[in-house]
Amino acid sequence: MHPYLQSLVGGLLIGLSVFIMARGLGRVTGISGITATALSSPRSGGWRWAFLLGLVLGGAVAAPALNLAMTPIAAGWSLPVAGLLVGFGTVLGSGCTSGHGVCGLARLSMRSLVATITFMAAGIITVAIIRFF
Repeated sequence: MHPYLQSLVGGLLIGLSVFIMARGLGRVTGISGITATALSSPRSGGWRWAFLLGLVLGGAVAAPALNLAMTPIAAGWSLPVAGLLVGFGTVLGSGCTSGHGVCGLARLSMRSLVATITFMAAGIITVAIIRFF
């Protein structure tokens, strides 16, 4: 499958899942919030665990079905540290990049607009610094 087509299909599926979650449960599809609530109060709703399981299984099924290349990650100690920093950042920022960028902007949330601009600016500055040095 052509990479552009993969991106298009992936984007459509993300949009569809956000729409279904909003219409079906009246909830925002914020992965960090869903994960945090599922972990902090496991009996808060089976739908959260089903959603998270679907994320993992969906990728596990789609990759071989679509013949997508799997790249091994040899990150060592940096991967868990990065995961903890991302987790802390999502709590501090009241949501993750995709949650604010996809769901928040679609709801015309000013907070999400500011958060998304901040995320993007931090990413651009980080890349510029890394490439400069």
